Amino acid sequence: MSRTIWWDVAAFTAATVTVILASIGTPFDAASWGVLACAVAFLAAHFGYARRHIEEQSARSTLIIALLYAAVIAVGCAFNPSFAILQAFVYPAIWFAAVDTRTAIIGNVAVAVAVVIGSVVFYPPPQGLVIGLGVALLSFGFSLALGLWITRIAEFGNERARLLAELQATQGELAALHRDAGVSSERERLAREIHDTIAQSLTGLVMLAERAERELAVDDAGRAVETVTIIESMAREALTEARSLVAAMAPVRVDSTLTDALTRLGERFERETGVRVTTAVSVTPLDRELEVVLLRCTQEALANVRKHARASAASVVISQLDAVTTLTVTDNGVGYVDGGSQTGFGISGMRERVAIVGGDVELTGSDPGGTVLTVSIPSRERMAT
Repeated sequence: MSRTIWWDVAAFTAATVTVILASIGTPFDAASWGVLACAVAFLAAHFGYARRHIEEQSARSTLIIALLYAAVIAVGCAFNPSFAILQAFVYPAIWFAAVDTRTAIIGNVAVAVAVVIGSVVFYPPPQGLVIGLGVALLSFGFSLALGLWITRIAEFGNERARLLAELQATQGELAALHRDAGVSSERERLAREIHDTIAQSLTGLVMLAERAERELAVDDAGRAVETVTIIESMAREALTEARSLVAAMAPVRVDSTLTDALTRLGERFERETGVRVTTAVSVTPLDRELEVVLLRCTQEALANVRKHARASAASVVISQLDAVTTLTVTDNGVGYVDGGSQTGFGISGMRERVAIVGGDVELTGSDPGGTVLTVSIPSRERMAT
């Protein structure tokens, strides 16, 4: 049911109650007919104009509504001062229809003046003026206080809604910037990987092909065959590097549990490399963003094992302690020299990804051999304290 229907019900109820109360204790005479006629005129003003414009919230329509109601009340109070009961409906209707506080107050003043005029006509002077002013000022004061209070509440609610909309828009912009930064960082990392691996191999292949061409030009078949053999070997290495890069970038389903995603990642890595991978997850449910970060870090760590470790086994463990989630990837490969260069291990991009969620990355050697990669990410509650 729309708000206009509720205003219709309220207007009809107010007119009916006014007629009943005005007729109590008095004979049904000409004045009673006048009150009834004014009640009908009030309903005609409401249904004929007010109900169609009450939600427009324009100054012009509000003032017209107020003048129509005021005219009816002035005539009705001239027949019977009890007709002023309609103020209980008219004042809220004007406040609701008004576009601003100034317009509402002007409309309220018009109704208050109408009550005074009607009382002056009904009562002999100076009694009519005193009673009219008393009733009008009391009703006007109550309407003004209640209307201003409700208006302030509405303005506060509108301000809160505006601030909330701005906050949501800002959060959306930050999320977009965060996604863009992540995409940019991933592109830079991928560009570095291609430059350091495939591009270097292709450059070498071009140089070897040129050398073979020169050797064939001087009929040095033996040297040319040797160069072609080297080209074949380097091409296979480039193919392996390309496959490794594609495998590292391959998406992992994150629409299931973290344990399932890690298990599938480990199984795929074991099929592709022959390196035995064990996984273990013992954490409470995490939010999706954190799970994605942990999965991407695991992918990068296993890609490093594939490219550098020459390991036969690796383990992936995710655990929680004191509101800190820890990812530990261990291998039994050639090991990592503490303090050595980390350029070739893709750690830079991993550090950037983990730093976004407030975590850190540590790379150390293990005894007697191998490498341990540790990613620690505190919970949002701990970061907030």
